[in-house]
Amino acid sequence: MAHLMIRAETKEDYYFSEYMAKRAFWNLHRPGCDEHYLLHLLRDSEDYIEALSRVAELNGKIVGGIYYSKASVRDGDTSVSVLSFGPLCVDPEYQNIGIGSMLLKTTISAAREMGYKGIIIFGEPGYYPKHGFKTCDLFGITTKEGKNFDAFMGYEIVPNAFSEISGKYYESEVFEQLHADKVEAYDKKFPYMEKLKLPGQWS
Repeated sequence: MAHLMIRAETKEDYYFSEYMAKRAFWNLHRPGCDEHYLLHLLRDSEDYIEALSRVAELNGKIVGGIYYSKASVRDGDTSVSVLSFGPLCVDPEYQNIGIGSMLLKTTISAAREMGYKGIIIFGEPGYYPKHGFKTCDLFGITTKEGKNFDAFMGYEIVPNAFSEISGKYYESEVFEQLHADKVEAYDKKFPYMEKLKLPGQWS
């Protein structure tokens, strides 16, 4: 692909990355979205893993990004560190040409080199299984509420990484700090987009 570069994000990219995330998720799961605000909060979180996160740049424009954070699986007093990512996003104009796949492959390879063993995410059930993700019920891992569903998936960076792990999954607390009023205020930094109720949205 002409001039596609997968690289670390710089401060100069922040606005463009967030605007790209807004366009990628706007009206997708519900009217509007909060992923651009999540990205803003995530970078200041102690759980953010900047060393693993990457953006995709095509002909000088930020067209995708993947952002990693620390998470854990806990069983009683035992806690095992795992990776999570979110958002993984690609500008709608550039979807379905392999940019998301490239971001995944590049960062999973980097995670392996850094010694990480597994990834757990909440993501699109129609997308991630193509990349080797499996539902967490197969690993004996549930959400912190004790649930399993198709969008709750794991990936073993090291073969059988989850065979000795079981318990409840806890993602970074930053994912629970997406208060509607703050999202609304932050959204004013970006060009206006209309919130729409569309078929197929989750809520």
